[in-house]
Amino acid sequence: MSKRAVLEVIALDAEDAVAAQAGGADRLELVTDMAADGLTPAATTVAAIRAAVDIPVRVMLRLADGFAAGDASRLVAAAGEMREAGAEEFVLGFLHADGGVDLGAVERVAGALEGCRWTFHRAIDRTADRGALRKQLADFPGLDTYLTAGAAAGVDAGLPTLLAEAERRGEPGYEQQLLVGGGLRLEHVPVLLEAGIDGFHIGGAARPGGWDGPVSAEAVGEWRRVLGG
Repeated sequence: MSKRAVLEVIALDAEDAVAAQAGGADRLELVTDMAADGLTPAATTVAAIRAAVDIPVRVMLRLADGFAAGDASRLVAAAGEMREAGAEEFVLGFLHADGGVDLGAVERVAGALEGCRWTFHRAIDRTADRGALRKQLADFPGLDTYLTAGAAAGVDAGLPTLLAEAERRGEPGYEQQLLVGGGLRLEHVPVLLEAGIDGFHIGGAARPGGWDGPVSAEAVGEWRRVLGG
């Protein structure tokens, strides 16, 4: 029997979370401020969502637009606050101005998570060298997922990269799950599934009314049906 593909849905609040779970989401990515592509939410939102649903929730650790870490001590403090509110899984990723991974910031923040599972987000699509980044992060505790479109411009441009990386699954630096998101559309799904990719991430696709409207359980359900399970 084939493994059920993971469907992760962006949630901004408890209403989104409830609708996403009702539609068949396996996991949530919790953020605020999508105008900045998703920042760390309020601890009260984390607590409300943990009380509202029982599927896993990955909480964003990102304090400003862009991929610079900024003050790592603030990120560590935010991680502690999120954990106190009930967060058990996280999303993060930091780059230097030259596009290289900011190992110092990643080490400090991941260390504060004490083994919690986490995703390295689409900063990988802006790095100067994807292969080097994967090699440098290969043995980080808790890192089990890369959220990626394969290219900064989105899945249309990044599809060849995604397929090539799927072929390397299990190699050193490529053990983590590929979670495809960023311009992802339903028509991309068959070729990605055929390649063995089993992680899918949607945001706007779950919101027929746009980012000003809530997650639609029906829209999530359509993705669940296409992905199977």
